[in-house]
Amino acid sequence: MMNFSQLSDEEILEKIVADGNDQLYGIIYQRYFHKVQSRCYTFLKNKELATEFANDILSKVYEKIPGFKKNAAFSSWLYSVTYHYVIDYLRKKKKLHYPSWNEKNEIPEIIDESDSEVEDLSYDKLLTIFEKIHPEEKALLLMKYQDGISIKEIARSLAISEDAVKMRLKRARSRVIYLYYQDS
Repeated sequence: MMNFSQLSDEEILEKIVADGNDQLYGIIYQRYFHKVQSRCYTFLKNKELATEFANDILSKVYEKIPGFKKNAAFSSWLYSVTYHYVIDYLRKKKKLHYPSWNEKNEIPEIIDESDSEVEDLSYDKLLTIFEKIHPEEKALLLMKYQDGISIKEIARSLAISEDAVKMRLKRARSRVIYLYYQDS
């Protein structure tokens, strides 16, 4: 008997689509539930709501398995869906709108940050600063740098252009560096 838990995500998804073996999704669910829940909690700060969102997201992803294009790793796709779901919720709930928020929270000047400068920052202090920035900026930075999601996939996930993703990433990095050194 085959041990399905040793298969890669992509192999499991292929078997689900090819064989219609819905039981295999339980393996994916176990692998990712806590990770998705954690990403939701990062934005929602409510464990019960994060758990509910993780269940909803994993259910939605299950329904979309046949449409998974394999342009990226399954985990990247899943996290992209997760961020999109949470940001949509925050936009509706709090009426968040990136451009209007940005007008009120502009940085005095765009800082020309370098990757080496960013790498030298204290992780604990960055976590504190992440709580001060707009959720969309936080999502962009986490998608790009924590989860390694491509610019193209981020654009698709947040329903904005690739150029908008690049500019918002630059602004988000600049804002984080500005706030980091402002608090020093």
